[in-house]
Amino acid sequence: MQGLTELLFRRVYNRCFPGAFDYAVSPFLSLTHGNLRVADKKIEDVLPELNADSIPVVPQLLGHEPDEFVDLANRLFQLGYGEVNWNMGCPMRRVAAKHRGSGILPYPDEVRALLDFIVPRLQARLSVKVRLGYLSPDEIDRIVPVLNDYPLKDVTVHPRIGKQVYSGRPDLDKLSEVLPALHHRVIYNGDVCSAFDYGRIRARFPQIKDVMIGRGALYNPLLPIQIRQQYAADFADAVPLGSASATASEFIVELMDEIVSLDVRDEAKIRKVKEYWCLLSKALPGTEESKRKVLHATDLDAALRLIREMAK
Repeated sequence: MQGLTELLFRRVYNRCFPGAFDYAVSPFLSLTHGNLRVADKKIEDVLPELNADSIPVVPQLLGHEPDEFVDLANRLFQLGYGEVNWNMGCPMRRVAAKHRGSGILPYPDEVRALLDFIVPRLQARLSVKVRLGYLSPDEIDRIVPVLNDYPLKDVTVHPRIGKQVYSGRPDLDKLSEVLPALHHRVIYNGDVCSAFDYGRIRARFPQIKDVMIGRGALYNPLLPIQIRQQYAADFADAVPLGSASATASEFIVELMDEIVSLDVRDEAKIRKVKEYWCLLSKALPGTEESKRKVLHATDLDAALRLIREMAK
């Protein structure tokens, strides 16, 4: 999740809940500034030496520039990454308008042209993340045959269209139509916000063994652990959870403390606190009025004091 599941979050989360996630897909690295000549600052979020204590990460690339894609993907391979993920799911209008993210899904010939170029040249394995389309869920019907022609590691499907962003419900009926035609291992993504949601998806689509959790892990940081415990049979062969543990409140306070320690201006820190708080506030007790006070705070210390009071 852009701006949220970045290195700072992954480090704190892994300290509090080691092993809860198998791995994380990084916020996207844009190909518009992503070739071999780019300074390490641009890919700092996935530099291995900084990620040693974080959730294991798969770098995600956004764009359709073939030379830049190969350059950046192979640089990441040289850094030790055996997989890169191509983002064809981002719904942001300014991204999609340039045929990036889900904006490329109405153009299967462009998808094929890029895959034709990059697949033979990549040193790392390639996975992709898609939606059902950008304008229509039927766009996926022309994308699936393209994807089937390449040796992809897996395909993550979010069953909405880009124009929906995150509104409405995932179109599980359309996903049911798509799955038999898709020859790759499929990862489900979309509105998994409880252990019940996970169980519902696994029951309806038993052929899907892997689920990607996004906003649900910010609404409830304990969600991956709760899923593992409630559906233990699904994780019999998974890496066991680490011994360290924390409450949701302890995790939130530790994350906020990490934000305070950043070497940036207080204005940037309070923006980051509020960005996280819009989602993480759901994990803490308190009235909606008290939670809104954090968003209205103009002083960093005041915002943190309110959060700590609710986290007690």
